[in-house]
Amino acid sequence: MLLAIEGISGAGKSTLRDRLLAAARAEGLPLGHIGQFSWLSLPATRTIVRLRGLRAADSTEAISAVRLDLDLHGRHNLAPALARGHVVADRLTLSTACQLALVHGLPVTDCVRQLAHAPAARAKLTILLTTPASLCLERLSHRATPRRFGEDPDTAARLTNLYDQATTAWTEATGLPVLRHPCSTGADLDTLTAMCLCALRQAPAPTARV
Repeated sequence: MLLAIEGISGAGKSTLRDRLLAAARAEGLPLGHIGQFSWLSLPATRTIVRLRGLRAADSTEAISAVRLDLDLHGRHNLAPALARGHVVADRLTLSTACQLALVHGLPVTDCVRQLAHAPAARAKLTILLTTPASLCLERLSHRATPRRFGEDPDTAARLTNLYDQATTAWTEATGLPVLRHPCSTGADLDTLTAMCLCALRQAPAPTARV
């Protein structure tokens, strides 16, 4: 199973990922971690770096770049990783769609449909962390690192709305489920971890290749 954890900065994605990896390891469940992008195409990487820095290039170029990167990610990173076991991604397709929509002023539903074409990169279950933006920003204020993409009140509010639209568009385009839940408290984290572990236990184990 490919499981994607999505949400704005400070929502608890890394915390949930780390808790899930530790819990799966304790149970003996094969679970690896993978990033949002493949970085396997130099031209696509240059465009994605501009996108992540909120520098808008041509929107057609940006969509082509992220589609190419997603295809490469699916074939060369995700498929081999899934052959070894389950995989959790801290950000994946929906985060990229929301970045495209924010930077280029595109409808996020269109961005999702453009990116949902790559079967190898489709998360079988997506977790959208709906932690309130105010709490996310309060958490980020305690970090030693400088503020990054989406880590201001206006952008966080816009991204919250974009993620909400994107998850609906994702399910409509792929038929795949999205679980929406906050990660505001320790109890939330326990609940999310338990739900993810349940889904992983029920998913088929990887089949050994001869």
